[in-house]
Amino acid sequence: MSKLAYYRQKLHLTQQELANKSGISIRTIQRIESGTIPKGHTLIALLEALDIKEEEFFEKKEAQKNQEIEYSIVKLVNTTTLLGILFPPFNIVIPLSIMFFKKQFNPLTKQLISIQILWTVFFVIMFFASMMFNTIGNEYGLQIIGTLIVFNVFMVLRNAIALSQKNRLHIRLNFSLI
Repeated sequence: MSKLAYYRQKLHLTQQELANKSGISIRTIQRIESGTIPKGHTLIALLEALDIKEEEFFEKKEAQKNQEIEYSIVKLVNTTTLLGILFPPFNIVIPLSIMFFKKQFNPLTKQLISIQILWTVFFVIMFFASMMFNTIGNEYGLQIIGTLIVFNVFMVLRNAIALSQKNRLHIRLNFSLI
């Protein structure tokens, strides 16, 4: 169902009644309901007749895109980040490859990969800082590296649980790096 048909039916209007109310021809309304995107005067007249805002009218398209998220692929992207535990670039490269191969360019997969990018950058900084201060060989350096690895595993597992239960991420950022 098109967005225009959805809002028209929500107000219990026929196509003819909407045409009369908006001043737009019934043929134009039929074309828009079959997929043509309204622009300019036509869009303004329809929005006024339906008493909705432009953002609300076009927001439905985003909601439909979100419904197309394949959560099994999102879960796969999340769990494959664990493959990078021993070699951190793999926790970005493998999930990113899956995202591109499966064409899942949605906010969830982007968030998961952004989290791993930040974790990898922080891990590399801490690893080189440990090497610089010669703590990598003693217990403090290994504890820092081990703690970072355990924290990453915790993030992945916590997000896996949230994805399974609520189809959303528990640990997420307020921005995306990709």
